[in-house]
Amino acid sequence: MRTHLTHWGAFEADSDGYRLTAVRPWPGDPEPTRLIENVASAQHHRTRVDRPYVRRGWLERGPGGRGRGSEEFVAVSWERALDLLAGELGRVYGEYGPAGVFGGSYGWASAGRFHHAQSQVHRFLNCLGGYVRSVHSYSLGAAEVLLPHVIGSMDWLERSSTAKSVIARHTGLVVAFGGISPKNSVVGVGGASRHDTRSWVRAARARGCRFVSISPLRDDIPEEAAAEWIAPRPGTDVALLLALAHTLDAEGLADRAFLDRYTVGYERFLRYVRGESDGTPKTAEWAESITGVAAERVRGLAREMAAHRTLLTVSWSLQRAQHGEQPLWAGVVVAAMLGQIGLPGGGFGHGYGATTAVGDPDPRRALPRLPQGCNGIDRFIPVARIADMLLNPGDRFDYNGRRLTYPDVRLVYWCGGNPFHHHQDLTRLRAAFERPETVVVHDPFWTSTARHADIVLPSTMSVERDDLGAGQWDRMLFAMPALTRPHGAARDDFAIFAELASRLGVGEAFTEGRDAGQWVRHLYEGWRSADMPDFEEFWRAGSLELAVPDPEQVLCAEFRADPVGSPLSTPSGRIEIFSETIASFGYADCPGHPVWSEPAEWLGAAAAARRFPLQLVANQPRARLHSQLDVGDFSRSSKVAGREPVRLHPSEAAARGLRPGSVVRVFNDRGSCLAGLVVDDAVRPGVAQLSTGSWYDPDPADPSSCRHGNPNVLTADRPASSLSQGCSGQLALVEVAAVSGEVPAVAVDEPPAVADS
Repeated sequence: MRTHLTHWGAFEADSDGYRLTAVRPWPGDPEPTRLIENVASAQHHRTRVDRPYVRRGWLERGPGGRGRGSEEFVAVSWERALDLLAGELGRVYGEYGPAGVFGGSYGWASAGRFHHAQSQVHRFLNCLGGYVRSVHSYSLGAAEVLLPHVIGSMDWLERSSTAKSVIARHTGLVVAFGGISPKNSVVGVGGASRHDTRSWVRAARARGCRFVSISPLRDDIPEEAAAEWIAPRPGTDVALLLALAHTLDAEGLADRAFLDRYTVGYERFLRYVRGESDGTPKTAEWAESITGVAAERVRGLAREMAAHRTLLTVSWSLQRAQHGEQPLWAGVVVAAMLGQIGLPGGGFGHGYGATTAVGDPDPRRALPRLPQGCNGIDRFIPVARIADMLLNPGDRFDYNGRRLTYPDVRLVYWCGGNPFHHHQDLTRLRAAFERPETVVVHDPFWTSTARHADIVLPSTMSVERDDLGAGQWDRMLFAMPALTRPHGAARDDFAIFAELASRLGVGEAFTEGRDAGQWVRHLYEGWRSADMPDFEEFWRAGSLELAVPDPEQVLCAEFRADPVGSPLSTPSGRIEIFSETIASFGYADCPGHPVWSEPAEWLGAAAAARRFPLQLVANQPRARLHSQLDVGDFSRSSKVAGREPVRLHPSEAAARGLRPGSVVRVFNDRGSCLAGLVVDDAVRPGVAQLSTGSWYDPDPADPSSCRHGNPNVLTADRPASSLSQGCSGQLALVEVAAVSGEVPAVAVDEPPAVADS
């Protein structure tokens, strides 16, 4: 029995050497999650990639995208696969240089510190001279660009977030825009040892803290919160925040002393809120016409926020939308107007409930990390612009005050991650994936990305290799010995890259003379301090707990105590309510302070909403992380009629004559998908909630339709704004209807057509 760490929790496992025979939560986890059940059931699923494969058309006709995603794959030996790939890498680097290779490999990959897929592929490509990289994330693309201009970097904000224990003891009112999601709070980048969301919420509520959840979903917050539910029209949160700001100003509730000392640009923002700059005061009545929330409730909430120690928190989901910067920025501004930033239990938060790490005190010790070397070129795209890059090489685009050019990528190397989960408008992404000459994928499973590749190399799961495990700001470091031997002929990414590097003449640069086991030992020994156990002792013990210097950390406490001696990292050193820097960029869709801008797709868009009268909310799933292990038993148990569930309010289902448990068609002009209907009054009327992460299963008869319920056939591939170019996949307009005729079977839980060479 050994302990293993995953993104959704640590578990103890028994094994017969080939498969896991028992999986139990790690005893140190107070709130374990059932997501760990997916690991054992998925490990030897029939969709595991068992050996190397090459797409038949690529093998017979050479590089080119025609037939990608539809042709059968041919099984080849490891020797032949590596020879073919090394030859193709040599050709592309020789003809096009590093700017011809995209190594984005975005995704959570595995929880291991050494066998981290992105680190491995980036180290390898750097040994060859570099690659076109991606920056930021689908989850936080808008926030990562905006926040450094306004309050500080996203990394700093997450690491420094007020401790959950402090909120439980000091906060009188939590106003959670986007809720505090119980399902999202069980996951953590790199791993999650202890889960405590329900515990700290329960403790805060028992002490008398009140929770208000502002979300289209009533269950976006733990039941323990006993929260008031306010459900504005999705995508209108910034209008509600502006009306709160208007009330605070109009009723003299704004803390002018705080604003004068700690912020810049408040007067410019006030001119907009009062209507002096555009003729429209942002009153509660104005907001009611947009959000549907009663004006008197808006005013009452503003007064309550001013009367209590209030934490205003904004979920990651709000910035995953068109104009996604605006509610986040407005949240910072309203918190500043309350004057409680830097006080225990008050102020601002971003992402409580988004991952388990937000609100966990920072051990302030960098984790062991595989060096990735130096990228020989500085060419990049914001991660959510991959389809634009592949479809439009040479086109110019705006990003954070710069004017950049999409490179002409000829080879895509993906190792860890699944863009056919993360990206929007999958019909467009499929067209984009036809453009490169070669697509290479390492994957344990036949995911949609693997099915749209030319060379597919089977990689191990984390339970099949030795590694170190630790989550982002988690205080536990785990020894992770392999629990079983690899499935089929799978190899770990390091072994694959070591072989390729040797063929390409950079073997020593990549391996530095170490095998995988020696690297794991080297990373630990180079990281540990003198008071920590040596590697052998650590490996025997199985884990190590790190000290936390400030378990009662409070966001911006040092800044509040001394804004001159401890300034923020913004251009002014203060909270920027109006940003001269952003204003200087001249972006109409992201001006110098928070504003309400009507999205292209929302329930107030009269013409569009008449055709598609439901607001799709494409949030994160409860039975898996993103699309990982969708074939696992717990993920499959959440399906309805074998498809991803779509939730509708009873009134919406009745109006369409739809029965719970039936297969329905969710559609708009971009595409359609089949889903299993759940009728639930926890969903706001006018909303269809369909989580992301079901493996994309395009219907051969209609490539714009997914048989399995992936909502990203419906979402638009448009940027949040010119500032961030972030993902806007949270919301779209759709309709839901009964399915007429025979319902096509789901095929994605079977491997693609394969043949022996």
